[in-house]
Amino acid sequence: MTTPHSQSLTYKLLKFVGRQPIQISRFVARLLAGLINNLHLADTAKSICLNLEIAFPELSETQREKIARNAIKNEMLSYFEFFSIWGSSNEKNLGRLHKIVGEQYFHEALAAKKGLVLIVPHFGTWEIINAWCAQYTAMTILYKPVKDPGAELFVREARSREHAHLVPTDDSGVREIFKALKQGGTTAILPDHTPNIGGDMVDYFGIPVASSSLSAKLIQKTKASALLLYALRNDKNGFDLYIEPIDEQIYAGSGKDGTRIIHQSIENLIQRYPEHYHWSYKRFKANPELAGIYNLPREQAMAKVQQLKQNLKTAAPVTSATAADSAASA
Repeated sequence: MTTPHSQSLTYKLLKFVGRQPIQISRFVARLLAGLINNLHLADTAKSICLNLEIAFPELSETQREKIARNAIKNEMLSYFEFFSIWGSSNEKNLGRLHKIVGEQYFHEALAAKKGLVLIVPHFGTWEIINAWCAQYTAMTILYKPVKDPGAELFVREARSREHAHLVPTDDSGVREIFKALKQGGTTAILPDHTPNIGGDMVDYFGIPVASSSLSAKLIQKTKASALLLYALRNDKNGFDLYIEPIDEQIYAGSGKDGTRIIHQSIENLIQRYPEHYHWSYKRFKANPELAGIYNLPREQAMAKVQQLKQNLKTAAPVTSATAADSAASA
C-alpha cells in the first residue's frame, strides 16, 4: 500500500541503495573510508583514534593508526551492509551467511526453554544476525523509531520481514521482554552503550564507565540462557556468524557483577578483533571525570585519562597482545 512516507525521497533512496548488490555497497563504502582516512574528513576519525589510545595505550602510535584505518573502513562497510540487509528478503540474507560457528549453543539454549538473551555488541555487521535467529525463535526487541519518517518505514519493513516484535525503549517495553523470556522467547540487546540515566559503573578497558544494566537484570531475574553473538564479513560477499556462551558466573553475585561480566566478554572480543569494533561511539565520556574529553585536543584529553587512572585506587592492567598482533598484520 502506498503511503506518504513511501513516496519520500529518503525512502526511495534507501530502497534504491538496498536493492544494489552487496559488492557495490562495499565498493562505495571502501571509497568513502579511503577519503576519510587519507583526507581526515570526519571528526569521527578523531574520536576513533582517541578511543583506541585510551583502550590500547601500550601499543605504538603506528600500531594504533593501522587499527584505526581498518576500523574506519570496517565501520563504513557495516553501515552500507545494513542498507543492503534491510533492503533484502530474509531468504537472501540467510544465503549470505556462509558459516555458523557455535550453533550448538544456540539450539541447546532454545531446547532448555528458559528464554534466551542474545548479547550483540556494536561489532561487525550485527544486523544480519536477526534473519538467522528468527528462523528458530520469536524475537522481542527494544526499538527506538528513526526520526526521519521515510527511513523509519524502510527499517520497519525490514523488521516485519523478520517477524520481530518491536517494543518501545521504556519501562513498558522492558516489561514485555521479561514476559517474553518467561514464556521461553528470545531478545537481543546491544549492551555497550551509555544509559540515559543510572546504570552500573564498571571497568571498560581500565576506565570505570556508566554501563547499561538491563542485560544482566534480564538474565539474572529470569534465569534465561545468555549467549554472545557477532557476525564478521568474509571475502566471499557474505558473513560468518559466531555464537559463544557467556560466563556462567553471570547468574551469581550482584547485578553490577553481571554487568561487569558482560562487558568483560565484549572487551575480550574486541581484544581479539579490535579493527571490527565500532569505535566511533564516545563511550569513555560516561565517566564523569572524562565528560568533555572528546572536545579537547588529544594531549589534554589523554592527560585527563592519565590523571583519572592515577586517582583510581585499583587500576586493572589491560593486556592486548591480540590487538598488537592484529595491528602488526594489518
